[in-house]
Amino acid sequence: MPSIALPPKENALFKRILRCYEHKQYRNGLKFCKQILSNPKFSEHGETLAMKGLTLNCLGRKEEAYELVRRGLRNDLKSHVCWHVYGLLQRSDKKYDEAIKCYRNALKWDKDNLQILRDLSLLQIQMRDLEGYRETRYQLLQLRPAQRASWIGYAIAYHLLQDYEMAAKIVEEFRKTQQTSPDKVDYEYSELLLYQNQVLREAGLFKEALIHLTTYEKQICDKLAVEETKGELLLKLDRSDEANEVYRRLQERNPENWSYYQGLESALKPGSVEERQKIYDDACVKFPKGLVPRRLPLNFLSGEKFRECLDRYLRMNFTKGCPPLFTTLKSLYTDKEKVSIIEELVVSYEESLRSCRMFSQNDDGKTEPPTTLLWVQYFLAQHFDYIGQHGTALEYINTAIESTPTLIELFLIKAKIYKHAGNIREAARWMDEAQALDTADRFINSKCAKYLLKASLVKEAEEMCSKFTREGTSAVENLNEMQCMWFQTECALAYKAMNKYGEALKKCHEIERHFVEITDDQFDFHTYCMRKMTLRSYVALLKLEDVLRVHPFYFKAARIAIEIYLNLHDNPLSDDSKESQSDNTNLTDKELKKLRNKQRRAQKKAQLEEEKKNAEKEKQLKNQKKKKEEDDEEIGGPKEELIPEKLAKVENPLEEAVKFLTPLKSLVRNKIETHLLAFEIYLRKEKYLLMLQSVKRAYEMNPDHPWLHQCLIRFFKGVADNKGLPQPVQTVLKQEITRLFGESDPKSYNKNFLSKHASSIPHRLAAAKMMVYLDPSTESMAAELATSLDESLTGRTLQVCSEVLQALRDGSLGSEQQKVVESYRASCHGLYPYCLAFMPPGYQDNAAITTNGDLSSGDHEDMTNEM
Repeated sequence: MPSIALPPKENALFKRILRCYEHKQYRNGLKFCKQILSNPKFSEHGETLAMKGLTLNCLGRKEEAYELVRRGLRNDLKSHVCWHVYGLLQRSDKKYDEAIKCYRNALKWDKDNLQILRDLSLLQIQMRDLEGYRETRYQLLQLRPAQRASWIGYAIAYHLLQDYEMAAKIVEEFRKTQQTSPDKVDYEYSELLLYQNQVLREAGLFKEALIHLTTYEKQICDKLAVEETKGELLLKLDRSDEANEVYRRLQERNPENWSYYQGLESALKPGSVEERQKIYDDACVKFPKGLVPRRLPLNFLSGEKFRECLDRYLRMNFTKGCPPLFTTLKSLYTDKEKVSIIEELVVSYEESLRSCRMFSQNDDGKTEPPTTLLWVQYFLAQHFDYIGQHGTALEYINTAIESTPTLIELFLIKAKIYKHAGNIREAARWMDEAQALDTADRFINSKCAKYLLKASLVKEAEEMCSKFTREGTSAVENLNEMQCMWFQTECALAYKAMNKYGEALKKCHEIERHFVEITDDQFDFHTYCMRKMTLRSYVALLKLEDVLRVHPFYFKAARIAIEIYLNLHDNPLSDDSKESQSDNTNLTDKELKKLRNKQRRAQKKAQLEEEKKNAEKEKQLKNQKKKKEEDDEEIGGPKEELIPEKLAKVENPLEEAVKFLTPLKSLVRNKIETHLLAFEIYLRKEKYLLMLQSVKRAYEMNPDHPWLHQCLIRFFKGVADNKGLPQPVQTVLKQEITRLFGESDPKSYNKNFLSKHASSIPHRLAAAKMMVYLDPSTESMAAELATSLDESLTGRTLQVCSEVLQALRDGSLGSEQQKVVESYRASCHGLYPYCLAFMPPGYQDNAAITTNGDLSSGDHEDMTNEM
């Protein structure tokens, strides 16, 4: 039944409701709704009911809102306002597909409504319905051809659909309508020109792009972008002489930009190493203080020339005192010859500076300041740490600290050495010492918090962060609000290591929510960027959003979450109360009384903490309510609270794991871990074809990966043992296994893998685990195979040895390995004397007590004295 048309008085009130909604004056809007609806004639007026619902939604009363809007829609199914409002409601709940349907229904009753068309176009670009977006933008262009946004939106639609020539034509047609003086500086017109040039370049029309750039050069404000683009285009068009001039000008503008030297090389096309080096020698003469022209030749020089060039570069940096020197040279460490030359030179500097305060005794008597020796020792500590000689690295950094005990950088490096040596607790202590030297430095505060988290000291890390977070809220809440994902990732890893799976999953879900929020936040930019003409940035934003979950933060969080869910599937959490009851039955009366007193005290303490938390929350809620009333801001519905206990006792862990896996499968295909994690999930779900797909993809990347080998053995065994598979599936699996791997018997496949990789410890460990998996009676042979630490074997790292020790302890290499565990631990302790994992059990307990006792006590005895 259609609603009754409103008479003038009520119609005026309805217009006021619309104005109140636009100006976020929601309470006033509700008063006007009441005035209309209190009249018996209009108590069921569809559009007013819909607007009342929309207003209530903005005040957080979602259920009432939906009820009213649906009632309004039922009363007036032919009203574009009702359908539009229903779409807005769905949009506020992020149900974009449903909102699009509502807008399309609204357009059936008012096909030329500009507001609905604009809202529809926003949702289409948000959902990347590019064909639909192009159609909607075309309609808007026909209705409002004089509006700038109509042309720009239509051009962007073609650009995103990769029809670059058409996009360039539309922008050109629009540009012709812009009346601008060649001498007038107009930022927005300048951005339009640069965007047009970008479209031409993406279309591969390099000649046209260069002509366009030269023609409108004076009207473009971003002169640096013009020069850089011109250089790229000239190189692509093989006009080397002109490109050379452009890159010379850019070099004068910024002699420290690496890309300008690369452009210059491409333009000059040197035929030999000598010609290539001359480019940089000339630059050194021209820019005597420049560091980049001295650094870049180190990439391609070798032998004696490399030594000479490196000598000049190092001396210059050590004299000036440049802390990032090692970082700039780190990329050279893939070449063993260059590493030995670096070590030889810098060690000789250190010896000479200590004896005669000169880089070399053959120098002309020019002495160096004492700080030069300090920076040489600082560099050597990093060098030896990087090549795995942690004892030598500690000697150099300790010497430097003795001479200058107030330089924060030295403590940072000492902490880093301990971290790389496997003693994260000692590393955290030294990082805390660094932080104590400058409590106002946020970077060091964050570094210290990160190290504390790696040492599983979560509370201490939170306290450390609270020095820089907002007062009145807890550090954890504030960091979550600020989307501080490094903190949450490290927290998740710490909780996972402590087996607090619920807490770890909470952090992973918080990170997932951040990515959802970032995706939703682009909504505001669809209109803003077209209005402000920041078109290049806008297109870059859209492309970034399409691959957002490629980010390492998401991958880390997803991997942690998947691993936890797999663990929860294999070992579901049992009821704690039952466990505690069964434990208590073994206690004496005296012990039981002691335990109950302890529990009572803990309960009382927890209650006090809870009361304190509640009081803080209440205070925060009051502040929020007050702020809300003052600002009358639009808010969405409350998010579901993440409760650790609930997350850890989820009904179907594998389904939750798949939710984290899905974005990785589409966006992070280039990482083998993605496909191996997928295999682990599908193995437990018994999805054999998906398991096959996962191992196929992983095999294409790295057929010799140790984890992949374990997956293949379990896959082969699963296919052989499962007789309940449908016949067509069995046929496909057997054909593909034979075609891809040439072998379907797990035992012989494992044997062949072992003989192929007999000299690699990680591969030996994988094969040994599978030996025990296939035949438990081979555990002594498997343990012997995995625990060999012969010098001729490759892959003997601290991480791999830790994995072997863990495998011995968790039963992956057999259940009777206690004697082997202790002897292997002792052998590894000899190789890695600083690593906590290989310390005697008593030492680890003492280390934990010392660290947890007081991090800032300053009692930092060197571990070398305790060995």
